[in-house]
Amino acid sequence: MITTRSTRLAKVAGVAAGAALVTTLAACSSDSPSSGDDSSSAKLTTVTFWDPYPQYDDTSDWAKYVQACAPAGTTLKRTTAPTADLLNNLTTAVKEGNAPDVILLDNPAVPEAASSGLLAPASDVGIDTSGFDANLAGPGTVDDVTYGVPVGANTLGLYYNKDILDKAGVDPSTLTSWDGLNAALEKVTKAGSKGITFAGISGEEGVFQFLPWFWGAGANLKDPGSAQATEAGQLLSDWIGKGYAPKSATTDNQSASWDLFLTGKYAFAENGSWFAKAASEQKFHAVMVPIPGKAEGAAPVPTGGEFALAPMQKKDSSAHYANAKQVIDCLVGKDNQVKTADALGYFAANKDLRQTQIASDKIWTPWAAAIESAQGRTSDLGAQYTVTSAAISTALQTSLNAAGDSGQVGDAFKQAAQDAQG
Repeated sequence: MITTRSTRLAKVAGVAAGAALVTTLAACSSDSPSSGDDSSSAKLTTVTFWDPYPQYDDTSDWAKYVQACAPAGTTLKRTTAPTADLLNNLTTAVKEGNAPDVILLDNPAVPEAASSGLLAPASDVGIDTSGFDANLAGPGTVDDVTYGVPVGANTLGLYYNKDILDKAGVDPSTLTSWDGLNAALEKVTKAGSKGITFAGISGEEGVFQFLPWFWGAGANLKDPGSAQATEAGQLLSDWIGKGYAPKSATTDNQSASWDLFLTGKYAFAENGSWFAKAASEQKFHAVMVPIPGKAEGAAPVPTGGEFALAPMQKKDSSAHYANAKQVIDCLVGKDNQVKTADALGYFAANKDLRQTQIASDKIWTPWAAAIESAQGRTSDLGAQYTVTSAAISTALQTSLNAAGDSGQVGDAFKQAAQDAQG
């Protein structure tokens, strides 16, 4: 996920009452068979579970939700750490022989973790990998081996404040290209409103938000120094240079940029589907449209969200894997997949289940096409994505701080190409 999680449970109405969720999942736990036939399974009465949601403490609905997935006769011990730390922690744990039974890992990190020998193949664990959309499940397969399954998915869109657009005389139907969006930004700022918020923070979160513009320009992750990549960097750099976007975009994460939009002063916000419910509850009329590409039409958008995985075990592996299978089945099996997705503000990664989810609440309707056509960040590069993303992040930071200086932007993306290869 690259996504900001600090407000998800508080702002997503898809979360049912905590007690109801736990009651539903308790059946998943209590009706589950015992943990495999391994003779050592009786010793494994504690199931360890890692996730990247430190904002949810042990009293939260999410913690109780996960606890209810403990296999019969076991206690689930949950540990949480920020996404940026989780892969490093897992590397150490596998090396030392004390890896968790289950880990939820941000999808771009999965190929690197798999290539580093940190994950057990799904077939060894017994994880059911069927029924997930190919574009959403893609990061879980590396070199034709599938390691895990998505706990859900999210993506990005362009929100606009209809009240501001109406006042400035902007027709939303024109927001289908960069020219159309730039013309709208000029109009709303001349009318006295502010332009657009986005998260340009250093690291994967900023790259996640940059990719629609990068891909929308026709750029490819295999060539981050291309003219098209530079055009995308120049677009965002010019927004800051012209005063359309705040200078804070260089350090804003997705929550911070969203909070700026919620002031009602900005016409546009690039942000995630997990804020759809919050958008529907504002005093101003907030509407989502697809992020435009450079030419007419919607830009490709990246998939966000975590994968449920079983790390490699050095001892009692079959017992660990049996417990992992039950927990993962409980979270993303067909009976609970929508509940888990709702709890995180995500879409279910199974098309049929997602259609039911979307039909249950009209706020999801504008997002249906976006999530179905979203692209995996690691699809082209696999484990190499991590290095390329870091190079793009550096180029993006330089571009945003250049505030429109085309020379700096061009040099930054040429350097990104060299850094990605190096």
